[in-house]
Amino acid sequence: MPIKNSFAEMHGEITGWRRHLHENPELLYDVHETAAFVVERLKEFGITEITTGIGRTGVVATIKGKTDTKGRVVGLRADMDALPIEEATGAEYSSKVPGKMHACGHDGHTSMLLGAAKYLAETRNFDGTAVLIFQPAEEGGAGAKAMCDDGLMDRWGIQEVYGMHNEPGLPVGEFSICNGASLASSDEFEIIVTGKGGHAAVPHEAVDTTLVAAHILISLQTIVARNVDPIKRVVLTVGTFKTDSEASNVIAHSVRMAGTVRTLDPEYRKLAEERVRRIATDTASAFGASAEVNWDAGYPATINTPDETGYAADAARAVAGSVNDNADPIMPSEDFAYMLEERPGAYISIGNGDSAMCHHPAFDFNDDATPAGCSWFAELVERRMPAL
Repeated sequence: MPIKNSFAEMHGEITGWRRHLHENPELLYDVHETAAFVVERLKEFGITEITTGIGRTGVVATIKGKTDTKGRVVGLRADMDALPIEEATGAEYSSKVPGKMHACGHDGHTSMLLGAAKYLAETRNFDGTAVLIFQPAEEGGAGAKAMCDDGLMDRWGIQEVYGMHNEPGLPVGEFSICNGASLASSDEFEIIVTGKGGHAAVPHEAVDTTLVAAHILISLQTIVARNVDPIKRVVLTVGTFKTDSEASNVIAHSVRMAGTVRTLDPEYRKLAEERVRRIATDTASAFGASAEVNWDAGYPATINTPDETGYAADAARAVAGSVNDNADPIMPSEDFAYMLEERPGAYISIGNGDSAMCHHPAFDFNDDATPAGCSWFAELVERRMPAL
């Protein structure tokens, strides 16, 4: 199709952008050089409506179509930040920054949206306004929320918003999408159990916090097994369990455990917090100990809206010929969820081929996916705001 052919011609240029970003990774909100690179490219494309500093270091740009008869505004989002991981790809364009690398493909996401921006700025073959959102701090910093808190949706009048993420294991350039909850919420908890330390030889004079904490740990799994509808998805994991003593003949005075709860349903997210708190405090009390529960609410579930899921799937089908529009939801989390809480929209996956998994030191974005990804962004704009 014509759009895809345009991006095939631009492939080398976009690959160059991507590899430059890959060599120069930045973390969280400290994406100043990445944002500057984005702004430079946008200006080269003739885009003049560019705003920086949204959500601290985010960039927002607008492209007007040839006409604007209906006031339609569509947002397209890409994340820019990297991860604190030492790269092990061995690529000639490997990270130049020790301990930092693009291990989740955000260099590819940013480059694909830049490619779409160049095409849209040249053709402007649509009736309305495309808003390009280059977001910092997806990797744990809630950059999407920061941009929304800065008035992203209202200030630019965004009516619907779309994002894309690469998916290792899915053939290169193919697409998949899930209606409704597609990625899980992710919350962290800490439980500190306090009892009465003592000598292992006289346990009756102590309150054994290790035993108490073990009962809490096991009981937490009943939340998934007995409080959640079996056809729903909730994952509760205790990843850390540590006593305040390492001596084998000491009953510890306190135990700290920490973990995560992931769910696709907001109602079960609330239930899980309530049950973790109740199980920890009541179990500890039953043994004569006490439990303090600290809850850190993370990203909400990413929930695609029905109509917009269909629009995203149709654009993918036009680009790739087919799309898996009934994909299973997955349990990682994604802060694009905050944007979907403010506006209807959808989040789609694009195949990265047979690569290492995201967040692995050997992961690398597959540049062969670029033409399809750029085409999807552009096709979506032209379909949602067709030219007169």
